[in-house]
Amino acid sequence: MAGRRPELTLDGALGGGRAPLVAALDIGHSKMACFIMKADGVRHADRTVRVAGVGHVQSRGVQQGMIVDMEGAAQAIGHVVERAERAAGVPVTGVIVSTSAGRMQSHRVRSRVSLGANPVSDADLARAIGLALDKIRLPDRRPIHVLPVAWSVDDARGVRDPRAMRGNSLELDLLVVSMAETAFMSLSHCLELAHLDLQGVVAAPVTSALAALEDDEMDLGALCIDMGGGTTTATVWADRSLLHVESLNVGGDHVTSDIAKGLSTSRAGAERLKTLHGSAMASANEDRELLEAPPRGEDPSAGAVVVPRAMLKSVIAPRVEETLEILRDRIRTGGIALEPGTSVVLTGGASQLNGVRELAVRVFDRPVRLGRPQRAPHLADAASGPAFCAAAGCLLKSAYGPRESVSARRLMTRQISANDAPNPHTGGLVARAADWLRRNL
Repeated sequence: MAGRRPELTLDGALGGGRAPLVAALDIGHSKMACFIMKADGVRHADRTVRVAGVGHVQSRGVQQGMIVDMEGAAQAIGHVVERAERAAGVPVTGVIVSTSAGRMQSHRVRSRVSLGANPVSDADLARAIGLALDKIRLPDRRPIHVLPVAWSVDDARGVRDPRAMRGNSLELDLLVVSMAETAFMSLSHCLELAHLDLQGVVAAPVTSALAALEDDEMDLGALCIDMGGGTTTATVWADRSLLHVESLNVGGDHVTSDIAKGLSTSRAGAERLKTLHGSAMASANEDRELLEAPPRGEDPSAGAVVVPRAMLKSVIAPRVEETLEILRDRIRTGGIALEPGTSVVLTGGASQLNGVRELAVRVFDRPVRLGRPQRAPHLADAASGPAFCAAAGCLLKSAYGPRESVSARRLMTRQISANDAPNPHTGGLVARAADWLRRNL
């Protein structure tokens, strides 16, 4: 992994040309995964990607998405990247990290600029973006996504491209996704220990949605819930825009802990029970079916723990249902109303537990499906399940967007502000915003 290669930005339209190699590293509570895409992996004809190399290992040093053991996490990162390198046949010096760490939040900012007698121009759009960026005040937090939600010209709402329109005022609704600054700094330091350049940080719930959602779901409205080992996160989409991000520090590992406590077994025994026999919904004959699990401790004379399968379900279901209900209520509290036609898609390793989909149908009162990386069609079966949506979506985002209003390089260096370049003719931040608009609207 020695040496450095040219800097990569997620949004090529803002950061110059696209790098010949993209390495996505998904750091989770239960597993770490690395997907590598070469320059020829972007398939514009059908908007898919071909993954050249995949690696995945059991996670170390991570709890609830947070790095708690730098050395352990750095070693695991090194191992997973090396596996992906061997599979792809290329070296990697830097990665884009997908994570759910840092109590992720989304924030809306709005700006309004007056228009003259002329039609809306790129300069007007750049002014609106600059004013919106200047309103972002997030103490002790690091913005990792800055995405336009919608434009408005007077009474015309939800405008996709306002250029050439006429009116008295132009308004912009901007969504900023942020993480705790301490979590960002820990992540950066851990990558340094692994001898890798941190080339960008993306929110795992965002990239999971990009991999799992259909185009129609993006347009008509979708709630994508990413159920990981240490966190459960969600994104709300409509009109091809990200509207909201929600995060809970509760995941599949908490279900394992509940089983270990409730059935007086070891964590390893609880995980085995959950994986092989666990369900969040009732099943036939579960009262008569008995399950065995190892006892806690090392007493060789202690017998196995024997419980009816119904007891296992009685431990799992309340935790899963409570997590989904809290998520639903927080989304409502955030001012996001799920329209009747909004679909629900589950991703993440914990979503594969039997009965979770059916329980989600009951909680959200709408159809629910299990999501997989849909636009990475050549993945092997072992890396094509819901647990790998975040890594695949990271590659998809680098190839197809959505494009950010601020480059990944800028987000890596400091808190964003339009004060650095208030003039759209100086070639600074706002000028790049205008360039983004010309390329992507």
